[in-house]
Amino acid sequence: MLTDTSIELRSARPSFLMRAIKWLMAKRKPVFPHIADAFEDYMAKRPLPNDASMPAQLKQKHNVIHWTAANNPVVTVHPKSGPGEWHMLYFHGGGFVLPMFKEHWPLIEAMVDICGISVTVPLYPVVPENSWEAQDAVADATFAKLAEDHDPAKIILNGDSAGGHMALSLALRLAKADGPQPGKLALFAPWLDVTMADPAIEAVEPHDIMLKIGTLRSCGKMFAGTRDPGSAECSPLYASKEDLAQLPPTRIWTGRHDLFIIDSRTFTSKLRDAGIDAKLYEYEAAPHVFMAIVPTREAKDTLALLKDFIEE
Repeated sequence: MLTDTSIELRSARPSFLMRAIKWLMAKRKPVFPHIADAFEDYMAKRPLPNDASMPAQLKQKHNVIHWTAANNPVVTVHPKSGPGEWHMLYFHGGGFVLPMFKEHWPLIEAMVDICGISVTVPLYPVVPENSWEAQDAVADATFAKLAEDHDPAKIILNGDSAGGHMALSLALRLAKADGPQPGKLALFAPWLDVTMADPAIEAVEPHDIMLKIGTLRSCGKMFAGTRDPGSAECSPLYASKEDLAQLPPTRIWTGRHDLFIIDSRTFTSKLRDAGIDAKLYEYEAAPHVFMAIVPTREAKDTLALLKDFIEE
């Protein structure tokens, strides 16, 4: 346990399975080039990417509904027994520029099965082929539709990495609007500052096998478009205390070998200072979005905590 009671160290040592998977991940070709110039060249030449297909097993075990929001595909996964009492709106990560990974589907399935909830996943358009406005439009339209059919107080917003940014940004937009509000906010390794401005992040970079500061900054500029990447609109870490005070109860999960751990700590403190029921759970030596490695002890602990949070 850390000194600040809003920040809890859940795992002081990585599990054997986590260590083994990290070793294998370090041998694989990175999702993004680790050098900013190479990343920008890759993005300029790439073919338009496609979302990973839903596994057949998931379709067989659950009630799956395909629909659209803002002319964009959306998938809802219900338990086989029927819609859950709580409904999660989940935004997948990928730096705003990559579509659904195959690793996201097992995580979504685990959340449905363990938490007994329904999960809706917008397969939102990616940058730079599309704009951030298009992404926000899909997020807004998806929530609006869910709020028509489900008690908004029983809707939890969630997402990983850039998807965590999208969930948080949606919550902030909804807080300013005179309309339905979500009941809770859960963030898996959220990307909170696309400028990666805190110098303390540099000490974490050698341990992060997935993310690099320069590449993320380039990606952040691509996402921001004509906006200031350091503005609260692009980087919710800088949202005002007044805006943060309107957010629902919030839980954050981040590994200590994740560049985003530094901003997760800062943001948790800002939420608590704004009077929000907020807590950050940390996992020693865990990599970025470790909860997607669902067989690990760390992922199982995350999902157990998520279940407890939903049932509080």
